[in-house]
Amino acid sequence: MQTFFNHLSVSLLRFVLILPYAWIIQLGRGLGWIVAHIPSDRQRVVLINLRLCFPKLSAKEIEVLALQHWQLFGRSILERSRIWLGTPAQINEMIQINSEIELGDRKPRILVNPHFVGIEGGIALCALAEKMDWPRGVTLYQKMKNPFFDQKIIEWRGRFGGRSIPRQGHLIETVREIKNGNFVFIAPDIDLGIKDSVFVPFFGVQTNTITAISRLAKLSGAEVCIMQTTLNPDCSGYICHIGKALESFPSDDEEADTARLNQCFENAIRLRPAEYYWVHKRFKNRPTGEVRIY
Repeated sequence: MQTFFNHLSVSLLRFVLILPYAWIIQLGRGLGWIVAHIPSDRQRVVLINLRLCFPKLSAKEIEVLALQHWQLFGRSILERSRIWLGTPAQINEMIQINSEIELGDRKPRILVNPHFVGIEGGIALCALAEKMDWPRGVTLYQKMKNPFFDQKIIEWRGRFGGRSIPRQGHLIETVREIKNGNFVFIAPDIDLGIKDSVFVPFFGVQTNTITAISRLAKLSGAEVCIMQTTLNPDCSGYICHIGKALESFPSDDEEADTARLNQCFENAIRLRPAEYYWVHKRFKNRPTGEVRIY
């Protein structure tokens, strides 16, 4: 039965791919609206996260923000058809690259990619890199529970010469890719357990956060740049913005570096709160003595 649903899902992605992009946007928002009105564990997670991060908002304002998030989340799910299966032209129609650094100069860099609904913007950069003969894209990823889609997504992300490396146990490989000047994408704003992590503030909440960015930057001598893929002004597509290298990063203090990145993410999220991935259990692990949040 699982195999049937796996192949049905791929078939649905291929069907959505042939639709006009404007239809995908509207269908996705409709899908999100439906999901927002079906009680679920993830619906509860979204509301808890929003209440923790925006305590000054009223209950009604939280509900409105949650609905906006689910509509954008539903849209992003259907947009995966273009990201994972579309042509470079279809991807370019959807995502514009805007960079404050010189792309293709092969400087060791880490592109830190927080979890907005447009997180797959890295594939747009991979497609452009293949066309321009720039270095390849390399993604550190967390393995999925579904082996079929775990392999499929690796395959789809690698269509333009990109590579996927598991987060755990591949430090030397990752450092090598960074030193070779490839585009290395890392999304550190998820709770991966307390190993190699520290509790630092995120929206005023002590939040378990991996220290990998600071550590990798030291080992590889890399610059660290924030890469955000967010909706353009008229919401007709996305802009993948790559900022300048963070100054004086890394420092000699991994915890301070990690807290600094969280502050960068928070500043960006406050500008467009509905676009962040509130479905994640960002506050899953708690400091000793604190009660569980979810």
